[in-house]
Amino acid sequence: MEIVKAANVELLTTTKLVWALIVPLLGSFLVSLSGKKPNLRESWSIISAVILFSIVLTMVSPVLAGQTLYYQLFQILPGITVTLRADGLSMIFALVASSLWIAAAFYSMGYMRGLHEHAQTRFNTCFAIAIFGAIGVAFSDNLFTMYLFYEIVSVCTYPLVAHHQDEEAYEGAKKYIVYLTTTAKGFLLPAMALIYVLTGTLDFPHNIQTGMLSGGTDSALVIMLFIFCLFGFAKNGVMPFHHWLPGAMVAPTPVSALLHAVAVVKVGVFCTARMMLYGFGVDIMTKLNLGIPTAYFVGFTIVMASVIALTKDNLKARLAYSTVSQLSYIILGVCLLTPHGLAGGLVHIANHAFSKITLFFCAGAIYVATHKKNISEMSGLAKSMPFTFGAFAIASLSMIGAPPVAGFVTKWELLVGTIESGSLGILLVLLASTLLNVGYFAPVAYKAFFGKRPPGEPYEGIKEAPLSMVIPLCTASLISVIIGIYPNFFMSFVKAVTG
Repeated sequence: MEIVKAANVELLTTTKLVWALIVPLLGSFLVSLSGKKPNLRESWSIISAVILFSIVLTMVSPVLAGQTLYYQLFQILPGITVTLRADGLSMIFALVASSLWIAAAFYSMGYMRGLHEHAQTRFNTCFAIAIFGAIGVAFSDNLFTMYLFYEIVSVCTYPLVAHHQDEEAYEGAKKYIVYLTTTAKGFLLPAMALIYVLTGTLDFPHNIQTGMLSGGTDSALVIMLFIFCLFGFAKNGVMPFHHWLPGAMVAPTPVSALLHAVAVVKVGVFCTARMMLYGFGVDIMTKLNLGIPTAYFVGFTIVMASVIALTKDNLKARLAYSTVSQLSYIILGVCLLTPHGLAGGLVHIANHAFSKITLFFCAGAIYVATHKKNISEMSGLAKSMPFTFGAFAIASLSMIGAPPVAGFVTKWELLVGTIESGSLGILLVLLASTLLNVGYFAPVAYKAFFGKRPPGEPYEGIKEAPLSMVIPLCTASLISVIIGIYPNFFMSFVKAVTG
C-alpha cells in the first residue's frame, strides 16, 4: 500500500480493489467448470460471495477514516484510464451488492433446484459476472470506467432475463437489451465524448461541490449533457425509459431480485447519483437550477408508477412498478441538494435493496410452495407460510416508510430535505406516494393473513418453501429492521460523501 496526497485528498493505493473484481470473475469461471457437479457449483458461488464481502469489509475502516482507496489498472488514452476507487458513495453500493450476493446464492440454490430449472450452470455463471460488473461500477474512478462496467452488466444479464428460452422470455430480454444499450449509446456515449472534448479528462473529482465541468462551460450545453446522462443511465427506471423493467419480470425470481435489489437497477441509480454529484457537482446544479426541476420530473415517475402498481394482480409485476417508483426516491433526494435530502436519497440505495430483495424472495417462495403468481389467489396463505408472509409484511412496511423499518429513515430524511428546500410540490409528491404505497402493499398482507381460502382450495399440502429460501428472506427482512433502528452505519458513508 502507498499513501499519497492528491489535491488535498489522501489516496491509499491498494490492490484490494483489484481483488474485489477478480473474486466474482474467478467465481464465475469456477462455476462454469463445475456444471456437472451441482453441489460444487453452488459452493463456488457461495464461497466467492463470502470472500468478496470480506474484501469489501476491509475497506470500511479506511474510508470512514477519510481516505480514498485507489488503483489504476491501465491507461488507454491521455485522460482516459481504467481506474478504481473506493469512497463513501462506492462503499454503500459495494456493501449492498456483495452482502446480498451471499443471500441470493443460497436462495437461488433452493429456487432453481425446487423448480428443477434448466441451465443452472449458465445461470450461476452469468449471475457472478453481473456482480463483477456491479462491483466495477461501484469502484469506478472515472466516467469511462463506469461506462465500461455498466455495459458489462447489461450484456451479462441478458441470458438471465431470457433464461426460460420461450417466446415471452425472448421478448422480455429483447426489450431489456434494446432499451439499455440504445440509451447508453444514444445518450451516454455522446455525452461522455463531449465531456472529454471540453475538459480533457473523465476523472471524477473528490468532492461533490465541483464537478468535472468548469463554470465557464456554456450553460445550455451543460443542461443538455445533464439530460443525456439522466436518460443514458436508463437502468435507473425513470419514465419514459422504464418499460424494460416490468418486461424483464419473465425471468426467474432470483434474477428479478438481482435486477431490482442487488445489481442492475442499483447500477442505474448509483451511476445517476455519481454523475449528478461528482460529474456536474452541487455548485453547477445549484447555479443552473437543475435540482428541483429534475426532482419534479422524477416525482412524476414516483406517482405514476405507484398508480400503475395498484392495477397489477401479478405479484412480481406489482413489485416491478414499485421498484420503478422507489428508484426515483434516490434521484429525487440527490436533486434536492440539501443535507437531509442527499442523506435520504443515498441511504435509500441500501434501504431499498434489503427490503426489495425480501419482497422478491417472498414472491419466489410463494411460487415454489404454491405455484401461485397472482395476489387474488393468495388469500389465507399466511396460515401455511407464516415466515414468508411475515417477512413480506415487514418489507412492505419499509417500502411504505413506517417505523422502525429501514424505509422510515429514507422517508424521514426526504421529508426534512424537502422542507429545507422549500418545495411544497415535492412534499405533496412524497405524501401522495406514501398513500399509494399503502394502497398496493397493504392488500397483499391483508389477504394473506385475514383472507379465506377459495372453496375447494384447502390448506393441506401447502407449506413453507425450502429452508435455503426461507432463511435468506427472513435474514434480509431482519436486516431491514436493524438498519431502520440503527441507521448510523450506512449514514456514516453518506457523511463521508457530503463532508
